[in-house]
Amino acid sequence: MSGHSKWATTKHKKAVVDAKRGKMFAKLIKNIEVAARTGGGDPAGNPTLYDAIQKAKKSSVPNDNIERARKRGGGEEAGGADWQNITYEGYGPNGVAVLIECLTDNRNRAAGEVRVAMTRNGGNMADPGSVSYLFSRKGVVTLDKNGLTEDDVLGAVLEAGAEEINDLGEGFEIICEPTDLVAVRTALQDAGIDYDSAESGFQPSVSVQVDLDGARKVLKLIDALEDSDDVQDVYTNIDIPDDVAAQLDED
Repeated sequence: MSGHSKWATTKHKKAVVDAKRGKMFAKLIKNIEVAARTGGGDPAGNPTLYDAIQKAKKSSVPNDNIERARKRGGGEEAGGADWQNITYEGYGPNGVAVLIECLTDNRNRAAGEVRVAMTRNGGNMADPGSVSYLFSRKGVVTLDKNGLTEDDVLGAVLEAGAEEINDLGEGFEIICEPTDLVAVRTALQDAGIDYDSAESGFQPSVSVQVDLDGARKVLKLIDALEDSDDVQDVYTNIDIPDDVAAQLDED
């Protein structure tokens, strides 16, 4: 039942110390607007919107910004953009598979920025379907440990559909089917356990282990991709061993 996601650990720590606050806020606001437009502006009846709002609040996005995005998406206020979801595929250094999810109002701009980031940082674009088969969409719930053990979390979510719990060092990551995401986070709430985020994302079926140099190159590529305002999420199948992760922390 238990696994260890070394890349998730690195990604979690990176998010905590992320200085690109403005870009992060913008991406969270976009998610709220799109969720409200797709499923309606009432969080009580739209689980995706509820989770997008919760994540934004956890990331300290001002409530006024959250509410305006909800109203724009739900049609209560004018001014919402025509956001489109686009996924690009490619390979990074060391043959690491890369999935790039964009949310953009300009497909040409998004494609151009993704291509430039890839080619300048040792990556190559790939045809649709050539990388995505290595990933499956899963529900992912993250939470800080706050004194909790893995058994505490497992006991709360097992019957709700949790498939796997990964120890991230400072927190836990719960993996489930996307259709069980609401049930899992509701089970945590019912058990009085606070969580950081609940959203669907891609999990790799096969991972590629890298050394320190390879890890640095792949993380540099990810940083370059995430610099684009159009890029919402970057997924890879990189496996960073514990000793390499420790060296990265010292950088």
